[in-house]
Amino acid sequence: MAGNKQPNVVFIMSDDHAAHAMSCYDSKINETPNLDRIANEGMRFDNCFCTNSICAPSRAAILTGQYNHKNGVKTLGDKFDSRQPTVQKVLKENGYQTALIGKWHLGHGGNSDPTGFDYWNIFPGQGDYHDPKMFEMGEEKIIKGYATDIITDYSLDWMENRDKDKPFMLMLHHKAPHRPWDPDEKHMHMYEDVDIPEPETFHDDYSNRAEAAREARMRIERDLTKRDVKADPPENLSASELKSWYYQRYIKDYLRVVASIDDNVGRVLDYLDEEGLAENTIVVYTSDQGFFLGDHGWYDKRFMYEESLRMPFIVRYPRAIEAGSVTKDFALNVDFPETFLDYAGIEIPDFMQGTSLRPVMEENTPDDWQTSMYYRYWEHLSVEHSVGAHYGIRTHDHKLIYYYGEALGNAHTIDDPRTPEWELFDLKADPYEMNNVYHDPAYKETVEKLKEELYSLKEKVGDEE
Repeated sequence: MAGNKQPNVVFIMSDDHAAHAMSCYDSKINETPNLDRIANEGMRFDNCFCTNSICAPSRAAILTGQYNHKNGVKTLGDKFDSRQPTVQKVLKENGYQTALIGKWHLGHGGNSDPTGFDYWNIFPGQGDYHDPKMFEMGEEKIIKGYATDIITDYSLDWMENRDKDKPFMLMLHHKAPHRPWDPDEKHMHMYEDVDIPEPETFHDDYSNRAEAAREARMRIERDLTKRDVKADPPENLSASELKSWYYQRYIKDYLRVVASIDDNVGRVLDYLDEEGLAENTIVVYTSDQGFFLGDHGWYDKRFMYEESLRMPFIVRYPRAIEAGSVTKDFALNVDFPETFLDYAGIEIPDFMQGTSLRPVMEENTPDDWQTSMYYRYWEHLSVEHSVGAHYGIRTHDHKLIYYYGEALGNAHTIDDPRTPEWELFDLKADPYEMNNVYHDPAYKETVEKLKEELYSLKEKVGDEE
């Protein structure tokens, strides 16, 4: 590392921000100029995936570098045990200053409060968009203002007042764009006079798919509430018109809260530039998972389908990452902490299960780099969205999903068994995952190979359930 100077890390994570709502990922529905700055001045990962597409489990994976059966947070009903080792603790033990500001969403109080941070200031649970309650080092306060601005204000203040003789890691976690998508006054009227394009799979009828797709309760026209869309629909609309009306109400507010994130990311980037910190600071922007933006007629996440599985992941580090670079090599959320430790010159502890992304970022990907990934969603038929528990494997060309149909005694699940089902998608021929070819004789050999690799990965990560 040039000069052997340990880099700072600014890790910016939003909640439910789909990559296809970022213009650096060729979004058809919005522009994100400040997020694009990170991609244009660094690297864009096109195949970054979460190992469990739901908020708390993904956050636990990112802190620990472990799959959820190891870190104990399989579902939203599991509290994080903050006594376990995490990336911020390792960094702090090795001379880093550490801070977490914004959304924690891993439980509050007792052994679930953040640990390993010199400073923390978090929302309880989901937090509110306007005048949110926050717990600053455990002390409850009501902060006047808009959540995205507040998180940025506190983050800039912490960076300004840190010990400038030490490297630092700042975890800046936005609430937005999580439901219910309440915009601030500045962005309230964006998109008023335009229609946002509907996705190609908007009118999916869930035919030739597992029953799990039909059973899920996150359809745009049926399951969004008045609180979500903030109005009653007009009368006398046809079914198709009603669905489009709900979509426009939903997606415009979603994009408005994304616009506020983009503005505030710009503030952070400007600060790093103005303070001369940009050259030696790793800046990451990601989300805890993807999100359905009307894709398959849905909102929310949970499924192993692409829009939910894929995370945006862009990173800038001028010392080591070539500006404007793009990679299709696989990256997982369990790989993030190992990457930061690698760049800091700190030995990666044995408890972490991921792999440092540093060689990929420096365009020196090893020949044996991961070409498949293991996913597991544990919340069988959770009360609100009714998505069946499943696990699976994704390779560059295929995706195999097994809906095993059981709660297995896990929290935040319903003990209502379903008949197990399999799905196989040919991602080259069917990128929108509309055609399950599991029972097609032409894919018999593919199924056998993928099952063998799936169970090998399952064993490798130590998932025995």
